Amino acid sequence: MADYVRRHRDRIALAAALLAPLAVAAVLVPLRTTLSNTDVALVLVVVVVAVSANGHRPAGALSAVSAAAWFDFFFTRPYERFAITKTADIRTAVLLLLVGVAVSQLAAHARRLEVVAITDADHLARIHATADLAQSATSSGAVVDHVRHELTDLLGLKACRFEYGTLLGHPPRLEPDGSVVAGRRTWDVERHGLPGEETELRVFGNGRFIGRFMMRPAPGAVPSLQARLVAVTLADQAGAALDTRGVVRD
Repeated sequence: MADYVRRHRDRIALAAALLAPLAVAAVLVPLRTTLSNTDVALVLVVVVVAVSANGHRPAGALSAVSAAAWFDFFFTRPYERFAITKTADIRTAVLLLLVGVAVSQLAAHARRLEVVAITDADHLARIHATADLAQSATSSGAVVDHVRHELTDLLGLKACRFEYGTLLGHPPRLEPDGSVVAGRRTWDVERHGLPGEETELRVFGNGRFIGRFMMRPAPGAVPSLQARLVAVTLADQAGAALDTRGVVRD
């Protein structure tokens, strides 16, 4: 569902990138004898900014190209032809294109920083909530269940369970540095998601192995390195709670 919404939003952004500069340019055509071409270019830059702020990077770049094209078509002589004869108009059109592309890249970068900030806040909230529970919970099993649910949401898992005690088999493993090892090689999580039927996340308390979370990936889920590092931190908190209160199979 999330992928469908994203694709739908991206299609709308691309349509807006093509049509919004055309629509605004068409509205300004009756004023081209009173407005300077510089003023028109500034208005079109505002349109590019609006598209870039609400779309993705390709949409922003496309809107810059569209704005430059319609500026040429409607506001440079000969009118309503893709041709420019005056040097000043050529310079304005080129600047419109360059400024539009630059603005689109800056807007995309700003959105990415905003997403990172929101994501960081979410991760910190998870860690803080788990730390509070680890201190206040009377049962180590409550902490384990909490972490299990957090891992499911954080990593986009289909299922997650906790195994106490001895290691069995050699499933893929999420390492403390956030990498995933499958067999003897490092797995490319960014490209393929978590590997296999289940991936283990080992839990230690005071350096002693206690158990492991067995994580079954959901199809299409690609957890980021940042999310995987948070998962390791949550497992460490579960290990501390188990070490302090003892292993209790609730």
